[in-house]
Amino acid sequence: MEKAFAKAEELAGTIKEYINTRIEAVKLSAAEKSSAIIANLIAGAVVALVFIFFIMLASISAALLLGLWIGATWAGFLMVAGLYLLAAIIVWKARGKLIRLPIMNALIKQLFKTDEDEDN
Repeated sequence: MEKAFAKAEELAGTIKEYINTRIEAVKLSAAEKSSAIIANLIAGAVVALVFIFFIMLASISAALLLGLWIGATWAGFLMVAGLYLLAAIIVWKARGKLIRLPIMNALIKQLFKTDEDEDN
């Protein structure tokens, strides 16, 4: 009878150790996925910042060039501003397809990525 109790205690200890190991594995997995998401967000922010500087300088150049061709600098800037307004209206109308869904899909893909997916 004592052997059965000893085996039961050993089994209980093994089960506790397994549960604790699984909890630690889940914590590590959550930490890895959240750090990957944060790293992707930071990398995206840096790329977006560089892209914004490029667009800003290209816009000023285009506005000055249009102004030179037309003969009125203010008209060049007005034309570039009009293009940005048109682009903003298009993006606003299609924001679900252009912004919301791709971001949601990327986050879901990152959260549910497995080790096999990383190899491919």
